[in-house]
Amino acid sequence: MTGKLAVVFGGSGFVGRNVVRELARRGWRVRVAVRRPHHAGYLRTMGVVGQIQLKQCNVRHRPSVEEALVGADAVVNLVGILYQSGSQRFDTVQAGGAATVARAAAEAGVKTFVHMSAIGADPESESLYARTKGEAERAVKEAIPLATIIRPSIIFGVEDEFFNKFASMAGLSPALPLIGGGKTKFQPVYVDDVADAICETLTRPEAAGRIYEIGGPRVYTFRELMELMLSEIGQRRLLLPVPFPLASLMGLGGEVAGWAPFMEPPLTRDQVKMLKHDNVVSTKGNVGTLADLGVEPHTVESILPSYMVRYRRYGQFAENAA
Repeated sequence: MTGKLAVVFGGSGFVGRNVVRELARRGWRVRVAVRRPHHAGYLRTMGVVGQIQLKQCNVRHRPSVEEALVGADAVVNLVGILYQSGSQRFDTVQAGGAATVARAAAEAGVKTFVHMSAIGADPESESLYARTKGEAERAVKEAIPLATIIRPSIIFGVEDEFFNKFASMAGLSPALPLIGGGKTKFQPVYVDDVADAICETLTRPEAAGRIYEIGGPRVYTFRELMELMLSEIGQRRLLLPVPFPLASLMGLGGEVAGWAPFMEPPLTRDQVKMLKHDNVVSTKGNVGTLADLGVEPHTVESILPSYMVRYRRYGQFAENAA
């Protein structure tokens, strides 16, 4: 092992568990700061005995953040939410949480800090998700000017909340909605490539203070992604264009449904606002990419079949006839 300690906030999430595994593989000692460590015991098996430790922490509670940072050589902040529920609010978790972690890390003398944001992060955005992501970036930079910012496009992988969500919907509904006509562009990036990128920034001096926008090797429209997913699961479904005003009403209904305990809203009004803008890597300014970090991205076509097979009528024994 390197002997160095990386503290990962939000390490039990979809991206987090992949980052923890990659850090352990590269020899880091890893402390995973999570709200419910009793639900994250599986992370310990990603390293050798004693390499990965769990620490109870809530980014809305400053003392727990300070305790998690004791002895840290590097910090990775992955805390974020896709929709609001209960006490989990965009302003307190994404903006406030990032500010708390960054300020505490600065006071603890941490020099290497990586914060995961999102393409489209903008403190002036009409979307609350994108706005708080932008506010988080600003707070992190104010506390640690040499912090590295990672902005991914939509992230896919075995446990993603994009392809899995729509594949599940396709199993229940004869049609799938194309918000705004399905013309919004995305550049999906594989979760393992995101983990590699984050780990690379921890050891590359040139990454300090930079912003990286990371996406896969190809840009797709939302319609193209739905067509690709349907082809992989062997289903034919009507792709129904839905104008943005109507989609906002659907989002309101989704939010109401999402008030039920443990129920994720199928769509929110804030997500509709985000779908009005393309989600692709920028070519402007001094923004880094996966290539700058030496990471060769995987294609959607090479990974999607490995986990969409479970949505086929006969699983791995089904012919892909769509």
